Amino acid sequence: MVADNFSHVTDWVFDLDNTLYPPQARLFDQIEVRMTAWVTQALGVTETKADQLRRHYWKKYGTTLAGLMQEHGVDPGPYLHDVHEINLDHLQVDKALAGRITNLPGRKIVFTNGSAPYAARVLAARGLTKVFDAVYGVEHANFHPKPDRRAFETVFATDGINTTTGAMFEDDPRNLTAPHQMGMRTVHVAPDPVDQPHIHHHTDDLSNFLARLT
Repeated sequence: MVADNFSHVTDWVFDLDNTLYPPQARLFDQIEVRMTAWVTQALGVTETKADQLRRHYWKKYGTTLAGLMQEHGVDPGPYLHDVHEINLDHLQVDKALAGRITNLPGRKIVFTNGSAPYAARVLAARGLTKVFDAVYGVEHANFHPKPDRRAFETVFATDGINTTTGAMFEDDPRNLTAPHQMGMRTVHVAPDPVDQPHIHHHTDDLSNFLARLT
C-alpha cells in the first residue's frame, strides 16, 4: 500500500504553484506575462527577446530571477513584488485538501520559488492558511532557487526539517532531485507521470493521494 511508504514521514514539504492548486488555474500564465514585461523594461530589450531570456534563465538557473541576478545584478525585491501582483479571484477554497493536509502527522510547510507574501495570498485564496506550520519563499533560501540543493539545505536547516523522515511534493520533476538525494520520499504532482529514478510516486490529484496516506 502507498501509505506504508509514508509511515515514517513526520516532515511534509509542499511546493506551491501547480501543486497546492490545480494547473488549470493557470496562474503562471499571468506571472509569465508580468515577467516578460519586467525584463523588457529592466533590460531595455524587445518583448520577444525578453521572453527568450525568461525561458533561458528558467532552464539554466531554475528561475528567471536567478538568471537576472546572476547575469544582470538585478535587485530581487522589486521583481518579486511586481511579477506576483496577479489576480487570484478564480481560485477556489478546497476544504477537502485542507482537511487532508491537516490530518498528516507531524510538521507541514510550504517552500516555493515565489515569494512568501505571494504564497500567503494563494494559500488564503485556497483556504489553506491555517494548515501549514510555516511558509518559505525564495527569499528564505538566500535567493537560491530550487532545484539548487543549497535552496533546500538552507530552508530545511532554518525549519529543522529532518530529511530522513521527510516527504516532498512538487510539480517540477527537477525540484525533486535534491530532496531524493537527501533521503526524502518524493511525489511528483502533475497531469503526466515522469519516469525518473529520483521520483518515488506520481499523482495528478494531490488531495486524493493524501487521502490514501491517513
